[in-house]
Amino acid sequence: MVTWEDPAAGAGAATEMSGLECLRAIARGELPAAPMADLLGFGFHEIEEGRVVFECVPAEYHYNPIGAVRGGLACALFDSAMGCAVHTMLPAGVGYTTVELKVNFLRPITAETGRLLCEGATIHVGGRAATAEARLHDEGGKLYGHATTTCMIFREDSKERYVGESRR
Repeated sequence: MVTWEDPAAGAGAATEMSGLECLRAIARGELPAAPMADLLGFGFHEIEEGRVVFECVPAEYHYNPIGAVRGGLACALFDSAMGCAVHTMLPAGVGYTTVELKVNFLRPITAETGRLLCEGATIHVGGRAATAEARLHDEGGKLYGHATTTCMIFREDSKERYVGESRR
Protein backbone atom coordinates (compact mmCIF):
# COMPACT_ATOMS: atom_id res chain seq x y z
CA MET A 1 0.00 0.00 0.00
CA VAL A 2 1.29 3.44 -0.94
CA THR A 3 0.45 6.37 1.33
CA TRP A 4 1.61 9.97 1.49
CA GLU A 5 0.87 13.23 3.19
CA ASP A 6 -0.95 16.00 1.35
CA PRO A 7 1.77 18.03 -0.41
CA ALA A 8 -0.35 21.21 -0.25
CA ALA A 9 0.95 21.98 3.27
CA GLY A 10 4.52 22.06 2.04
CA ALA A 11 3.63 24.03 -1.06
CA GLY A 12 1.85 26.63 1.06
CA ALA A 13 4.76 26.92 3.47
CA ALA A 14 7.16 27.42 0.56
CA THR A 15 5.52 30.77 -0.16
CA GLU A 16 6.28 31.94 3.39
CA MET A 17 9.80 30.53 3.89
CA SER A 18 13.06 30.77 1.99
CA GLY A 19 13.98 27.66 0.02
CA LEU A 20 16.67 26.77 2.55
CA GLU A 21 14.25 27.12 5.49
CA CYS A 22 11.58 25.09 3.69
CA LEU A 23 13.90 22.18 2.85
CA ARG A 24 15.30 22.09 6.37
CA ALA A 25 11.74 21.99 7.75
CA ILE A 26 11.01 18.99 5.50
CA ALA A 27 14.19 17.26 6.68
CA ARG A 28 13.18 17.83 10.34
CA GLY A 29 9.72 16.37 9.64
CA GLU A 30 7.93 19.66 10.27
CA LEU A 31 6.64 19.70 6.67
CA PRO A 32 5.73 16.66 4.58
CA ALA A 33 8.29 15.21 2.19
CA ALA A 34 7.53 15.13 -1.52
CA PRO A 35 5.29 12.12 -2.26
CA MET A 36 7.69 11.08 -5.06
CA ALA A 37 10.60 10.88 -2.62
CA ASP A 38 8.55 8.71 -0.27
CA LEU A 39 7.43 6.48 -3.15
CA LEU A 40 10.97 5.93 -4.45
CA GLY A 41 12.53 5.69 -1.00
CA PHE A 42 14.96 8.58 -0.87
CA GLY A 43 15.43 11.52 1.45
CA PHE A 44 17.69 14.33 2.57
CA HIS A 45 21.17 13.57 3.87
CA GLU A 46 22.60 17.13 3.92
CA ILE A 47 21.20 20.58 3.17
CA GLU A 48 23.16 23.81 2.97
CA GLU A 49 23.06 26.95 0.89
CA GLY A 50 23.68 25.99 -2.75
CA ARG A 51 24.16 22.28 -1.99
CA VAL A 52 21.87 19.34 -1.21
CA VAL A 53 22.67 15.64 -0.78
CA PHE A 54 20.00 12.95 -1.05
CA GLU A 55 20.45 9.33 0.02
CA CYS A 56 18.81 6.19 -1.30
CA VAL A 57 19.30 2.47 -0.85
CA PRO A 58 18.49 0.75 -4.17
CA ALA A 59 16.23 -2.28 -3.86
CA GLU A 60 14.58 -4.82 -6.14
CA TYR A 61 11.43 -2.70 -6.37
CA HIS A 62 13.58 -0.18 -8.31
CA TYR A 63 14.52 -2.83 -10.91
CA ASN A 64 13.73 -2.85 -14.60
CA PRO A 65 12.94 -6.13 -16.45
CA ILE A 66 16.63 -6.90 -17.11
CA GLY A 67 17.66 -7.03 -13.44
CA ALA A 68 19.17 -3.62 -12.72
CA VAL A 69 17.86 -0.44 -11.14
CA ARG A 70 15.85 1.58 -13.64
CA GLY A 71 17.61 4.74 -14.80
CA GLY A 72 14.59 6.75 -13.71
CA LEU A 73 15.65 6.37 -10.08
CA ALA A 74 18.99 8.05 -10.81
CA CYS A 75 17.18 10.72 -12.86
CA ALA A 76 14.79 11.42 -9.98
CA LEU A 77 17.73 11.71 -7.58
CA PHE A 78 19.61 14.03 -9.96
CA ASP A 79 16.57 16.22 -10.63
CA SER A 80 15.75 16.42 -6.91
CA ALA A 81 19.30 17.17 -5.74
CA MET A 82 19.96 19.82 -8.37
CA GLY A 83 16.51 21.41 -8.09
CA CYS A 84 16.71 21.51 -4.31
CA ALA A 85 20.22 23.01 -4.47
CA VAL A 86 18.71 25.81 -6.57
CA HIS A 87 15.78 26.07 -4.13
CA THR A 88 18.18 26.70 -1.22
CA MET A 89 19.26 29.90 -2.95
CA LEU A 90 15.75 31.33 -3.43
CA PRO A 91 13.88 33.68 -1.11
CA ALA A 92 10.33 33.10 0.10
CA GLY A 93 7.72 33.18 -2.63
CA VAL A 94 10.14 32.44 -5.49
CA GLY A 95 9.69 29.15 -7.32
CA TYR A 96 11.51 27.19 -9.99
CA THR A 97 11.07 24.32 -12.40
CA THR A 98 13.41 22.12 -14.39
CA VAL A 99 13.74 23.18 -18.01
CA GLU A 100 16.47 20.76 -19.06
CA LEU A 101 18.20 17.73 -17.54
CA LYS A 102 21.33 16.06 -18.96
CA VAL A 103 22.32 12.73 -17.39
CA ASN A 104 25.36 10.52 -17.87
CA PHE A 105 25.06 6.95 -16.55
CA LEU A 106 28.46 5.38 -15.84
CA ARG A 107 27.74 1.93 -14.41
CA PRO A 108 24.75 -0.22 -13.47
CA ILE A 109 23.09 0.08 -10.07
CA THR A 110 21.71 -3.00 -8.29
CA ALA A 111 20.44 -3.85 -4.83
CA GLU A 112 24.01 -4.93 -4.02
CA THR A 113 25.32 -1.41 -4.73
CA GLY A 114 24.32 -0.27 -1.26
CA ARG A 115 23.50 3.24 -0.15
CA LEU A 116 23.86 5.93 -2.81
CA LEU A 117 24.45 9.61 -2.23
CA CYS A 118 23.43 12.17 -4.82
CA GLU A 119 25.07 15.55 -4.32
CA GLY A 120 23.64 18.53 -6.16
CA ALA A 121 25.28 21.95 -6.22
CA THR A 122 24.43 25.22 -7.89
CA ILE A 123 26.66 26.61 -10.61
CA HIS A 124 24.77 29.86 -11.24
CA VAL A 125 21.56 31.36 -9.88
CA GLY A 126 20.38 34.41 -11.80
CA GLY A 127 17.17 36.38 -12.04
CA ARG A 128 15.38 34.08 -14.49
CA ALA A 129 17.52 30.94 -14.79
CA ALA A 130 19.76 28.77 -12.66
CA THR A 131 22.17 25.96 -13.48
CA ALA A 132 23.35 23.14 -11.25
CA GLU A 133 25.30 19.89 -11.38
CA ALA A 134 25.13 16.59 -9.50
CA ARG A 135 27.11 13.42 -8.88
CA LEU A 136 25.75 10.03 -7.80
CA HIS A 137 28.18 7.85 -5.86
CA ASP A 138 28.22 5.01 -3.35
CA GLU A 139 29.58 5.25 0.19
CA GLY A 140 33.03 4.25 -1.04
CA GLY A 141 33.09 7.15 -3.50
CA LYS A 142 32.54 5.09 -6.67
CA LEU A 143 30.81 7.30 -9.25
CA TYR A 144 27.63 5.93 -10.88
CA GLY A 145 26.63 8.98 -12.87
CA HIS A 146 26.65 12.75 -13.16
CA ALA A 147 24.21 15.35 -14.45
CA THR A 148 23.54 19.01 -15.16
CA THR A 149 20.34 21.03 -15.22
CA THR A 150 18.88 24.37 -16.17
CA CYS A 151 16.00 25.65 -14.06
CA MET A 152 13.61 28.51 -14.78
CA ILE A 153 13.04 30.82 -11.82
CA PHE A 154 9.58 32.24 -11.19
CA ARG A 155 9.59 35.54 -9.36
CA GLU A 156 6.38 37.37 -8.50
CA ASP A 157 6.98 40.00 -11.18
CA SER A 158 7.57 37.37 -13.89
CA LYS A 159 4.94 34.68 -13.21
CA GLU A 160 2.27 36.08 -15.49
CA ARG A 161 4.71 36.71 -18.32
CA TYR A 162 6.01 33.11 -18.22
CA VAL A 163 2.51 31.65 -18.07
CA GLY A 164 1.45 33.81 -21.01
CA GLU A 165 4.51 32.83 -23.05
CA SER A 166 3.90 29.13 -22.49
CA ARG A 167 0.47 29.40 -24.12
CA ARG A 168 1.81 30.77 -27.40
